[in-house]
Amino acid sequence: MSSTAILHHLPDLPVKEALPRLLHAMENNTRVVLEAPTGAGKTTLVPLALLETNWRNDGKILVLEPRRLATRGAAQRMADLLHEPLGQTVGYWVRMEHVVADKTRVEVVTEGILTRLIQDDPALEGIAAIIFDEFHERNLQADLGLALALDAQAVLRPDLRILVMSATLDAVTIGKWLDAPVISSEGRQYPVETHYLPIAEVAAAGNRPAERLSNLVPKAIRKALVDEPEGDVLVFLPGMGEMRRVATQLEGKLAPTIDLHILHGDLQLSKQMAAIQPAPNGRRKIVLATSIAETSLTIEGVKIVIDGGYSRVPKFVPRTGLTTLATIAVSKAAADQRRGRAGRLGPGVCYRLWSTADQLQLAERQNPEICEADLTGLALELAIWGVKDVTALNWLDTPPAPALALSRDLLLRLEAIDANGNATAHGKALASLGLSPRLGHLVIRGKEFAFGATACALAAILSEKDVLRQSEAGRGNVQPDLTLRLEILTGKRLPVPGFVLDENALRRVKEQAQHLMQRTRTTNQTINPEAAGILTALAYPDRLAQRESSGRVRLITGQRATLPTELFSETEYYSIAHLETGNQPRVLLAAPLSKAELLEHFTAQLEELDEVRFEEATGKVIARKITRLGALILQETNQPNPDAEQVATILLQAIKQRGIEKLPWTEQAIKTRQRLTFLHQLSPELWPDVSDETLAGTIELWLLPHLVGVRTIEQVARLDFNELILAELSWEQRQEMDRLAPTHLEVPSGSRIALDYTEPDTPVLAVRLQEIFGMLDTPRIGGGKVPLLIHLLSPASRPVQVTRDLRSFWATGYFDVRKDLRGRYPKHHWPDDPLAAVPTRGTKKRPQ
Repeated sequence: MSSTAILHHLPDLPVKEALPRLLHAMENNTRVVLEAPTGAGKTTLVPLALLETNWRNDGKILVLEPRRLATRGAAQRMADLLHEPLGQTVGYWVRMEHVVADKTRVEVVTEGILTRLIQDDPALEGIAAIIFDEFHERNLQADLGLALALDAQAVLRPDLRILVMSATLDAVTIGKWLDAPVISSEGRQYPVETHYLPIAEVAAAGNRPAERLSNLVPKAIRKALVDEPEGDVLVFLPGMGEMRRVATQLEGKLAPTIDLHILHGDLQLSKQMAAIQPAPNGRRKIVLATSIAETSLTIEGVKIVIDGGYSRVPKFVPRTGLTTLATIAVSKAAADQRRGRAGRLGPGVCYRLWSTADQLQLAERQNPEICEADLTGLALELAIWGVKDVTALNWLDTPPAPALALSRDLLLRLEAIDANGNATAHGKALASLGLSPRLGHLVIRGKEFAFGATACALAAILSEKDVLRQSEAGRGNVQPDLTLRLEILTGKRLPVPGFVLDENALRRVKEQAQHLMQRTRTTNQTINPEAAGILTALAYPDRLAQRESSGRVRLITGQRATLPTELFSETEYYSIAHLETGNQPRVLLAAPLSKAELLEHFTAQLEELDEVRFEEATGKVIARKITRLGALILQETNQPNPDAEQVATILLQAIKQRGIEKLPWTEQAIKTRQRLTFLHQLSPELWPDVSDETLAGTIELWLLPHLVGVRTIEQVARLDFNELILAELSWEQRQEMDRLAPTHLEVPSGSRIALDYTEPDTPVLAVRLQEIFGMLDTPRIGGGKVPLLIHLLSPASRPVQVTRDLRSFWATGYFDVRKDLRGRYPKHHWPDDPLAAVPTRGTKKRPQ
């Protein structure tokens, strides 16, 4: 079909009425925004309509799609409209597939392809227009590609047309940002009846997404098939795990006329097409899909949508430098996109598996990926483009500075940029592979180390879905061994119990590995699984780890994580590829490596230092010369003669952390402190404060000098702490202390009784009653200012009376006590007049 006839022969889809306005806008503007709802036909009709424009000058039209499946599907649909095979006027380009010819003028590509094209040829020679389809998804690669395209348009290609198309994006906002006219197509969306669940049913289904979906989705599918006698069912689930579980629950429970499909981008093309194409006459189909089916991809025959309400998105955590996949509630915009799939062909119905109250809590839109993703790849592309200040480019959302800074640190470690932030030759080479910078580095350096095939295979394993998945019997098992996966890839080992091979993933890994070998011209295709550790370490130098105990490792950053080290025969060192973050980080993929490999390949990052630290387990200060890689200890030797003052300082810090009360205070030292506390309360200006708080605050003054030459807590216990406390007193003060706060008091019997200063404001004299016969008045200390609290004891040294007024006790209380004690202790003397009696220590027969 000639290009001049194309516009008139396009199908009557809703966007067709907007095409004249769009063509006029693009004739007079180099930037245009097209807003058209789901199902309007913009993905297939607009590129074909642009073929008739004069400004194209036989240049190509690039159409960017967010996913491989949508890319192939859009290209095939356009080729069908032209009654041509793929690869003629319309072709496509995805990773490992490039279906084009010399006459191809519409090329549908995944978003990452544009970045490579524009880096290789900033002027984009031969390209007339770039269409950013489904831009509302705000993928990182789309944002990057648009920023580079706008820069190229401003500097090198003022004639380049840029068209941004979206179904839900705020067109006015993006139009103002681009200084572009906005063309709107009203579309033709059939009504969709929407059902929500009762709050009680949602609550009863569980809180965790996997549990909730497992309980609600099969039930909703069965209900929809009964309530809606016609039409196919599209079910939105967050990931492959949920799709498999639902499929398992439905197996054997569907009518013979109903076909069940799982739809994702890694399926073989024939299976993808079976899910997308209409069901045969007399049959219905159920398609389990992820957010891949929200936009651009048309699944024929769908009249019923069941929305599980979740999506899976990558979340980058700058604090840890790790990316994890998070299952989050769908946004309102995405939920509307999903519902719209039921109204493309006619009136439809949507079952939302959440309540109307939950609907009100949903976010309006999901955050753009550029705000939450790992920006290492973006940072490398900017360095290759020659941009050091990210704000020099035009962004709808500027990349976050913390994530960008971390990405540049990693690129420096990968030798992809130099200290000035310029891309190195190595950085440009690894970017050209179409992999993440980590995996590109793995492949290139792996080949340099004569592990080319192994590096390609490992990069494929790490970039695709896992070739191993848990069987139903192995639910909850963990198998993180990357060496095992390489062995499976070579056919040398079968899957372990509790796991089964994912044939689709294995096929993809083999294709990707072969593609990388061809790209890197790797002729020797022998795979060595034993190289998994060092190769993984090259890609993830920030995730090296050392075993701390069985089942627990310490990362190079100091972070701890769980890893079933018994699966690796308790190897000491590991390189970690995937780590699940959370309260208890867990290693998902790792490989063992040797100390020799670390010493050989990470020489530039090794630190040799003398370490002096306190070891809590032994109570000693230990001195070592260590070779360290971050928080990993590779070698250590004991140092017999460390600096004594440094040792003393570290020992003092350990004592301070334990607390002043944990020092080995002797009984004598404790009593001295109590006496001084008593005196400090009497005269704060004359006597020192020896409380725990004050001693802790002045510990460097009174204890540190005495720790020089000491290395253990046991040796600290041998210090004379009583003398350390008294050391600040002069000889005169010590004499005065004995006078004002004596340790003992002589009583009338001649005994020297120890005074108790446990309660410094109430010193106690505990004495047997018979020993103070004749003592009329209460003794006083502190220069006569403080009367003692007298604990009067029985002959068996048990308290019988407490008093501060002896004179009053002799006059009244004594006689009541005498009556009781005389019966209990008849051998002792209990005089009628205690003031005239002779004090005694013993009995009547043995008074002394």
